[in-house]
Amino acid sequence: MGAVSALTPTAAWFRLDDESNVGAVRRYAVELAGAVDLGERTAADLAIIATELASNLVKHAVDGTLLVRTIRHDDNVGVEILSIDSAPGMADLAAMHEDGRSTTGTLGIGLGAVARLAHRWEGYSLPDRGSVLDAQVWREERPPPAWAEGLTRPLSGETVSGDTYAVRTADGRRQVMVCDGLGHGPLAAAASQAAQQIFLTAPAEPPAMLVDRLHRGLSHTRGAAVTIAEIDAEANVVRTCGMGNVAATVITGDQRRGTVSMPGIAGHGRAVIKEFEYPFGVESLLVMHSDGVSDKWSLSTSPGLSTKSPLLIAATVLRDAGVRRDDACVLAARIRP
Repeated sequence: MGAVSALTPTAAWFRLDDESNVGAVRRYAVELAGAVDLGERTAADLAIIATELASNLVKHAVDGTLLVRTIRHDDNVGVEILSIDSAPGMADLAAMHEDGRSTTGTLGIGLGAVARLAHRWEGYSLPDRGSVLDAQVWREERPPPAWAEGLTRPLSGETVSGDTYAVRTADGRRQVMVCDGLGHGPLAAAASQAAQQIFLTAPAEPPAMLVDRLHRGLSHTRGAAVTIAEIDAEANVVRTCGMGNVAATVITGDQRRGTVSMPGIAGHGRAVIKEFEYPFGVESLLVMHSDGVSDKWSLSTSPGLSTKSPLLIAATVLRDAGVRRDDACVLAARIRP
């Protein structure tokens, strides 16, 4: 993969293996800031954040990548920069926010500047395992933490991803979807984007009805694997319905349980659509992903990760289990942010 992958009007992945890529990250971040009208002051802060996170990866990291994308919450908009690397990691991430602290003996002012300028800043890091760092700036006051978040990454060499995710609350129903368009490239992306549009605009229906709606609505596309889940906090359950090989796993403490997905391709052939229900409490976590992510991941090898935001969890799973020869998508969700 080159320096930039999946460059779109709203998101791009950058590989940070050379100092020359830092400028590309900064320019793209500022371009997104202008597109969503963040204002000159916020755009200037974002430029510093982008430069510091990108430079940090070039100087210190192994296999460092950045995702720069627009984000939305109701009518509020912002830009997010997500930094992912595989090494060296930090034993005390909070200490690295102090000016003058560094893992390599340099001035170490980068993370301190990012923490001060970002409207939301968080991270997860382990020595010898690497770090996941997330910085957000918003046009208006920062929104509350999200109960579900995800990210996608395209197959190396592709400009678009055939995988997608979506999150919605419809008449009190908290629902999420992960979709894997059949194959790769623009046609796979068209199928998954059609699924996303159907899901987000559908009436407030249970997962099985939504999957049936998708099956009928995707007949003009090449089809997709899809799983939809609904978290019912009052009943302490999660209800899932899937077609194809999109995985969903419920984690509660040390227990991990995979959910059932029926064979088939949404949009093609005869469909057997069944909904299943699993216990899901305030300590539970739902992780969903496409087959571009190996199922060999485990949160038990990442102490404290399960208490972090859904985005940091999803990004860490993607880093540790994502397959470069396939599109990949991961989503994490819980009852409370």
